[in-house]
Amino acid sequence: MKRNKFKLTLVLLLLLLLVSFITYLSWGSYKIGPLDIIKTFLGQGTRLQNTAIFDIRLPRMLVGIAIGIALSTAGALLQTITKNDLADSSIIGINAGAAVAAVIFISFSSVNYYNALGPLSIYVLPFMAIIGAGISAIGIYLLSSRNGIKPIRLLLIGIGLNAGLNAFITFFTFRGGVGDYNRVLIWTSGSLWGAGWNYVKIILPLVFLMVILVVLNYKKLDVLNLSDEHAISLGLNLNKERKKFLVYAVILAGSATAFAGNVAFIGLISPHIARRLVGPYHKQYLVISGMVSMVIILLADAVSRNLFSPIEIPVGIAISIFGVPYFIYLMMKE
Repeated sequence: MKRNKFKLTLVLLLLLLLVSFITYLSWGSYKIGPLDIIKTFLGQGTRLQNTAIFDIRLPRMLVGIAIGIALSTAGALLQTITKNDLADSSIIGINAGAAVAAVIFISFSSVNYYNALGPLSIYVLPFMAIIGAGISAIGIYLLSSRNGIKPIRLLLIGIGLNAGLNAFITFFTFRGGVGDYNRVLIWTSGSLWGAGWNYVKIILPLVFLMVILVVLNYKKLDVLNLSDEHAISLGLNLNKERKKFLVYAVILAGSATAFAGNVAFIGLISPHIARRLVGPYHKQYLVISGMVSMVIILLADAVSRNLFSPIEIPVGIAISIFGVPYFIYLMMKE
């Protein structure tokens, strides 16, 4: 019965993904019909259609897909580690750590590094963000690892650190000029603006590799869902496994934040919806969570790009409009 439910859910989500792909590639200031999209992929599109799809929309869509999967997988890992549905990289300070590093870099950087690094300069900001996420995660781990990692302590320390880092971001943002303020605001809100093939070549293989590593450990994640006593009795080294999965979550969340800014709530919403659809077993749950996140981020980005055209709002704001009420609902339930 459960296997049939998983298959049905998988089919429905695949249909939703197909609709999301078509909507994303066709909707824009230059509209392209579904048949024209197929013709373009078959090499029969016009020059304008080729430019719109292959140079602008397709790479942005692929980056969005990678971001969604990375954040949903990181959220699933953190919820398993802390045994709490409210855990998410945007809530416990990992995304905020990446944002702090990016804000400091934006405030103090000059144009010299563009000339020195050439094409590689576009990777400097993402690299700084990953370092910031790592430092934040190390801080959370050190503060919560006294006498072993306690899930509730890790969550509460992360929430406190997140509040402090966000306050620092606000303070630092107002110290900068108008240009820096706008750049930081767009980045910290979460945006796929400017995502191109250079980003795709890095984030897609990285996320694919990390997700494979996570899925291969699905049995250990299932054991972590049990009480600590049961997990220890089954021979699992709790501190070692929690540390390992925390590193995986940091790499995934830090990479996503590095390339798209602070896209909040996907890591909270997607795993929770997936758990309700197919249950808590990670082999199925992680797959469904990734697919749900892809649908959410693609539809949200399509809306944020086009609803107020020619003005584009950050995709993180569009997701937060739905994410905040869902977060409040989860808090009330918990």
